[in-house]
Amino acid sequence: MLKIGSVVDGKYKILNEIGHGGMSNVYLAINEKANKPWAVKEVRKSLNRDFSLLRQSLIMETDLLKKLNHPNLPSIVDVIDSDENFLIVMDYIEGNTLERFLAEEGAQPQEKVADWALQLCDVLEYLHTREAPIIYRDLKPSNIMLKSDGSVVLIDFGTAREFKECGAEDTCCLGTNGYAAPEQFGGMGQTDARTDIYSLGMTLYHLVTGHNPSKPPYEIYPITKWNPRLSTGLERIIQKCTQKNPSDRYQTVRELRFDLEHYKDLEIQTQHKYRLRLKIFGAFGGMAVLCAVSGVAFSAEAGRRQGDAYEELMHMAEISSDSVEACKLYFNAAAIDESRQDAYHGFYARAVEDGIFSEAEEELFLKLSISSHRYLQNFQKKNEPAYADFCYEMGNAYWYYYEHEESRQARAVSWFQTARDYYAEDSAKSMEYRRCRLYVELGTFYKTVIASQIDGTDAGMYGAYWHSLIELKELNDVEPDREIITLRMYREIASRVVEYVKYFREDGVTSDEIIAVLNALEDDMQRMEQSATSAIYQEIETIRWIMDGAHKMVRSTYQIQY
Repeated sequence: MLKIGSVVDGKYKILNEIGHGGMSNVYLAINEKANKPWAVKEVRKSLNRDFSLLRQSLIMETDLLKKLNHPNLPSIVDVIDSDENFLIVMDYIEGNTLERFLAEEGAQPQEKVADWALQLCDVLEYLHTREAPIIYRDLKPSNIMLKSDGSVVLIDFGTAREFKECGAEDTCCLGTNGYAAPEQFGGMGQTDARTDIYSLGMTLYHLVTGHNPSKPPYEIYPITKWNPRLSTGLERIIQKCTQKNPSDRYQTVRELRFDLEHYKDLEIQTQHKYRLRLKIFGAFGGMAVLCAVSGVAFSAEAGRRQGDAYEELMHMAEISSDSVEACKLYFNAAAIDESRQDAYHGFYARAVEDGIFSEAEEELFLKLSISSHRYLQNFQKKNEPAYADFCYEMGNAYWYYYEHEESRQARAVSWFQTARDYYAEDSAKSMEYRRCRLYVELGTFYKTVIASQIDGTDAGMYGAYWHSLIELKELNDVEPDREIITLRMYREIASRVVEYVKYFREDGVTSDEIIAVLNALEDDMQRMEQSATSAIYQEIETIRWIMDGAHKMVRSTYQIQY
């Protein structure tokens, strides 16, 4: 064992032991020169009969982590292989495992569990979409660290593997009873992304019910059996995750994340309520079925009437003076024909027409679209390019128009992520892909910056953030978006100069760079002003007021006069 107070490799002073297992011990260490804490995982060679096999596993774990960069994953900074032991130096994650959290506090509120689940979906999707997909294979509460800011970190990559598409089955059984999917125990094909989805479902079950799936009764009951107040929507999600047959589960983490974001809208009562609203349109579907039996002529007539109903709803939406009512009509049109893009685009255009994506419009979007989420899923299957465009539009709706400014970016990122993934494979959408990539980078910054400030790991983040923000502006210069989006982008730039100028300076951003950008914003706004509506003019005046503060902050921070 490492001695408390000893210094490893001339850099890492061992402070105390913070964990141990059957094969290893984990210590808190500090690099005194950098005043930075680290976790040191020690595996002693003398305690392991076949250390060469274990060493291969450790090297695989470190090699995997070295290639990864995600806020919900630890980073490996050093690997030390000596005669006595094998040491891995990694980020110190201050907090407790969810296993300990469960032991101390019992079942957790479903809202909190859903938030953790979305974070885990984010990191699993990152792993599964690497060039060589990584399957984690041991997701459980003891491998998830909960930090003080509410974020979670996935630790211990000892069982992870890179997915080999040609492999018929895995060569060994790894995972934890109760959480591991059936295919992890041999003879049922190799593990893939759906294996991690199964384990995540079991983990959610444990967190929300307090019942450990690796202990008696060894059976997964509907979560409402344990607590009738729990969401039936969340219950359905967990049941789908934990199906024995992988083909009956969610096939991708993206699908799972979509439902988790809106689990309350999947509840049985909500679905019944909104099915009733759309009953009038069921006649068209019934007619289509009848015509399939009666012959081609009747089918053609049903199709014509269905098309007429669609066009009538679209026309009513366009002439409606009430924004919320118009949005309802657009989604009713989408319910008739899920493959057509114009109903979804019409919803977006009408929702942001007044410059605000309101709570009422968002609630309508969630209820009419996602509680009957098959519409969007079918839209995705039938018209994938148009679905990607709609995801991009909804990202913009949240980022630039959502009435609650403090949660704009957080709600927008998942839509931009989905659009980005589709655009990555479409060379004709390179501009949209670059924009989505930048929105995801900026959203990740907003999500992690406060926690990084607390941990003292934020150095370097601000320079990268600034350059992403300016790259987004430059893309907009080449191909301008809506005038209001352009102005709100300018407002964001000016506001962040006020907020982060000290950190920009520390990260190497020069005053000349910042001043040049601020001057360019003013030049653009002067051009817009010449034909501005009252709403645009008001936005410009607000930005100028912020820019005045930005110039003052630059002068003060960089100690210059201009």
